[in-house]
This record gives sequence, C-alpha cells and structure tokens, in this order.
Amino acid sequence: MASGDRLRFGVDLVTFFHPGFWGVADDGAIVEYARTEPRAFWDKILDSVQASGVTGVELTFSPFNWQDAIKTYGSVEAFEAELSGRGLTLCSGFFAELEAAGDFTQAEAQRAIIDKAERYADFLRACGSDIMVIGAPLRQTLGARPVRFHDFDRAKVIADFLNRLGAILYARGLRLALHTEAHSIFAAARDVDLMMLLTDPAYVHMCPDTAHIIVAGSDPVQLVDRHHERMIIAHWKDAIGPMPADTLIDEHIHDRHRPYFCGFGLGRVDWPAWIRLLRDRSFEGWAILELDAASDPVRDIANGLTLVRQALLPIYR
Repeated sequence: MASGDRLRFGVDLVTFFHPGFWGVADDGAIVEYARTEPRAFWDKILDSVQASGVTGVELTFSPFNWQDAIKTYGSVEAFEAELSGRGLTLCSGFFAELEAAGDFTQAEAQRAIIDKAERYADFLRACGSDIMVIGAPLRQTLGARPVRFHDFDRAKVIADFLNRLGAILYARGLRLALHTEAHSIFAAARDVDLMMLLTDPAYVHMCPDTAHIIVAGSDPVQLVDRHHERMIIAHWKDAIGPMPADTLIDEHIHDRHRPYFCGFGLGRVDWPAWIRLLRDRSFEGWAILELDAASDPVRDIANGLTLVRQALLPIYR
C-alpha cells in the first residue's frame, strides 16, 4: 500500500474563519454573510478545500457546523453529494460542547451533551465519517480564586463521563477522539497522561494537535509517542512556542492562541521526527492540515501539502 493511501489529508473548516478570505471587516461579518448568503458561503468553502489539494473536511463550530450544512443544502444526502461531487470526504466532526457546557458534571448538563452528541453522530455516520473530535473543558487561569485544582478526583469525574460518552458514540458507529486544546485539561503532558490513564482505551481515543501541545509547553513527539496507540486522527499545525503560564483563560482564549500559530514548517514542531514517529508506530489515518483563521487558506494549505509530499512522505515510506 502506498504512503499516500495510508495517510489521508484534510482540513478543519476553522481555517476559513478569517475576514480577509471573505473580504469583510471582522468575524461578525463572516457570520452575517453565512446567515444571509449560505449557499455562496458553503460553495466557496467546499470549492476552496477542493482547490487546496486535500480531500478531507472536518466540520467545527457555527457557521461551519453540521446544522448549518444541512440548512444550506437541504438534507444530509444533499450535503454528502456536494462533498462527493468535489472528490471530498467528511473525515470527522469537531464537537465543542464540553467547553461550552459549564459544569457538565451535573446530570442535566450531561443529558444535554449526550443528546447533542447522538444527533451529531447520526449525521456523521450518514456522511460516511466515524470520528468525532471532542474539545476538553478549559483549565482555570493561574492564580484565580477560588482555586479549582485539576487533581485525580476531578479528573476521574470527567474521565467517567468521557468513558460513557465514548461507549454511547461507539454504539452509533463513532469513535471519540479527545483533542489536545491548549489551556484545556487535555494539552500539557501531565494532563494528557492523567486523562489517558483514567479513560478506557476501547472507547476514548486521541486527536493530538501538534501546535496546541507546543503552546501548552510540551513536546508533541514525546507526548504522542507515549500514547500512540490511542491516536486515530491528528491535527498537523505549527507554533512558535509556549504561551506564558499566567495567560488569561476566558472566552477569548482561542483568539489569544492565534499569534502563537504559524505557517507549516516555520515553528517549533520537529516535522521529520513527527513523521518518523508515525512511520515507526504504523499510524494510518487522517492528517488534518489545520490553520487557525488563514487569510489565504487555499495557498497555505496547498503549500503545507507540498512540503509534506516533498519532505515528509519520503521519510514515512
């Protein structure tokens, strides 16, 4: 089997969340354009993914989510036809509800999350995907009061819910993959080790994001090597280095991440070591060439894919 068959490349649609790509003033204007001109909005995204050279699409938050896609094209079948007509595959879907749920250890909140996850899972399966990438809850800002320690007892409560959610998704044909989101409870090396220890490997898998692991102050190659058997999909992204330990963690934390991300091959990720790890551990699956809000995403994704094919895939072979 050729290396190109064992590694398949896609993009997360957050890559297109940049005002410059849409010719508008700010993020709010992107959302407004998606609301008023949904067909033009989605056609441009899918045409751009096709033009970039990757073949996979990972859905994410609104206006790039599954509900928006169905509303725009009229049905699940119509959306899948738009993908396949361009030679594209829905490789995965990002689920951000844990981060937004507040105290999801409460039974009512858990029921709401499970309901949303089940409906999302049914959509993903109908489009041929079997992976739901899930963002973990955010950590607390260093020094905040009252202090909420992320210790064994708290982590176990979260892990128990993830185990149950993973089993529910498995029954619907989906695999749960935890995403290493910087400033969440699943990004820094110790936190990832703890959650991997407490969750059942049969039902809870891993989606490492190389850039977010660096922003969290850890080494993606060393970290993923310890848990390589849990990785079922990965986000390939670069970063210039770790953020300060006392970074404010609030609703704007994802905006604060952006200046630390950089073009593929221009940051701290040791890409030759990364691809050797995937080769030596016999990883096969989707590689998501994600960029957080690129002003020229087609060029950036295509350039990243060229670097991968010329410099990395020969190592992988």
